[in-house]
Amino acid sequence: MPLEPILAFIQIRLLDVIDVLLVAILLYQLYALIRGTGAIHIFLGILSLYLLWWVVRLFEMELLTAILSQFASVGVLALIIVFQPEIRKFLLLLGTRGILNRGSRSVFNKFWNFDERDKLDISSIVNAFERFSESRTGALLVITNQNELESFVETGEGLDARLSSPLLESIFYKNSPLHDGAVIITNNRIRVARCVLPVTEKQGFPQTLGLRHRAAAGITEQSDAIALVVSEQTGRISWCKEGLLIRNLKPVQLKEMLAKEFISPATESAPPSTSATESAPPSTPDKENASPSTPGEK
Repeated sequence: MPLEPILAFIQIRLLDVIDVLLVAILLYQLYALIRGTGAIHIFLGILSLYLLWWVVRLFEMELLTAILSQFASVGVLALIIVFQPEIRKFLLLLGTRGILNRGSRSVFNKFWNFDERDKLDISSIVNAFERFSESRTGALLVITNQNELESFVETGEGLDARLSSPLLESIFYKNSPLHDGAVIITNNRIRVARCVLPVTEKQGFPQTLGLRHRAAAGITEQSDAIALVVSEQTGRISWCKEGLLIRNLKPVQLKEMLAKEFISPATESAPPSTSATESAPPSTPDKENASPSTPGEK
């Protein structure tokens, strides 16, 4: 079969290449805004419905086509409503100077592995939390992953300081004006303190736990961040990921879990063995379904 007719039909111009590149950059920026959040799951659900609509149209299934067509007809409006926070952040990003420089830098980092991130200073966190536990100083620390929690960063006091144990101890000192709220760490830097976080609305969450634990569960349900809590009442250290709270950790266990999460990406984070009740020995962490007889923790 001669190739000339096919080549004559397929004509690629320079403008077509530029068009594809611009769309790719736009899609990548949108993905960067919603990755690590609950919005990515909503987007995949909408995409699944759209693909299903095309399949039922292909097989001429009239009833399903009629039903799914109603969803497709209001698809743009539904996207605007569901993704209103992400669209707002994207428009703010477009209006910020230096977007092209940041975008091109992130693309180069993505494909050539030029990672500007500093490794997390785990020792500083563990040492600070060990002292918090000994002195029963309440603390709530959030460590970001892909999602940098920009909307929650805006609620706190900006610091942008290098992570260190003395600085964490100063922030969470009970007479410090910054101790109330959460500290957010990104790229081994303390970005903000005194942040306001959403609390979990999970029905089965233990009633004995206070707002720090509820906020830790809430922020990790809505993002890919890791939250660490020290109870002001008991001094127990807790770890929270994806809304799952693991309590009563020893400093050495906390260090191991942070190392698996942030130092060895290829190794899947595996929490230590858990116990069903709060009466377990101190070396055994407890999951969130602790015994109701436990004294309240803040």
